[in-house]
Amino acid sequence: MKIYDFTEPELEYFRKTCNFTDEQRVLFDYRSKNIPLEQCAELMNVSVSTVKRLSRKVNAKIIRVC
Repeated sequence: MKIYDFTEPELEYFRKTCNFTDEQRVLFDYRSKNIPLEQCAELMNVSVSTVKRLSRKVNAKIIRVC
């Protein structure tokens, strides 16, 4: 799922309704700006595998509210 393809109203809807954790919210915001997962991992000071796991959880929450 490409989060950066959503419109700003859609992104705001997901922020309000998906009940993201703090880490998930940070990742969601980075991905909405089209920042690659590897760079997100560096910015968040976590491993790439952690970011991939968070990304799967974010995507699952988005799918559930759609």
